[in-house]
Amino acid sequence: MEEFNQSLFLLINASAHPNPLTLNAAMFFAEMLIYLIPVSLLAGWLRGSEATRKLMLEAVVAAIAGLAISMLIGALWQHPRPFAIGLGTNFLAHSPDSSFPSDHLTLQWSVAFSFLLHKRLRAIGVAYALLGLPMAWSRMYLGVHYPFDMAGAALVSAVSAIVCYRCAPWFMPALFRCASAIYGCLFAPLIRRGWMMK
Repeated sequence: MEEFNQSLFLLINASAHPNPLTLNAAMFFAEMLIYLIPVSLLAGWLRGSEATRKLMLEAVVAAIAGLAISMLIGALWQHPRPFAIGLGTNFLAHSPDSSFPSDHLTLQWSVAFSFLLHKRLRAIGVAYALLGLPMAWSRMYLGVHYPFDMAGAALVSAVSAIVCYRCAPWFMPALFRCASAIYGCLFAPLIRRGWMMK
């Protein structure tokens, strides 16, 4: 299996002298796409109804759970990144920690899958899931992940999103009250002026 994983990686990984446009596109996908997640979750909270805010919170919990599982797997099973064993080419500076699963893709797809579980957010969930594909490609192209790292991220993300969806009725009421209280305290002056929603 490891040989197959490495062979797939070498098919995707950049050559020693890649096309500059492709390389720049890969750098953008690898490092910038992830910022859509916190921006959209924050926008959903600031502009959304109570129901929408609860869905944003559920997605946040799914993302945190996914990343926690990902980090636990990485701590228990040290799988070296391609550049750490001299495999392929590397164009993205990265610490030599465990490669499996991809934290970036786990975050992206945990939120995407969480959205997919709710009819009103399904279109956004599909868009975010699809945006995960160039992110996954770029991180392999640039030499920091293997294909199996992306498959692992998909599995972890799906599990975290489904578990949070199933458990939301138990944790959401208390979490929503707490988050709303913190938001109200932090932004009270702006809320009073009508610059932000209550």
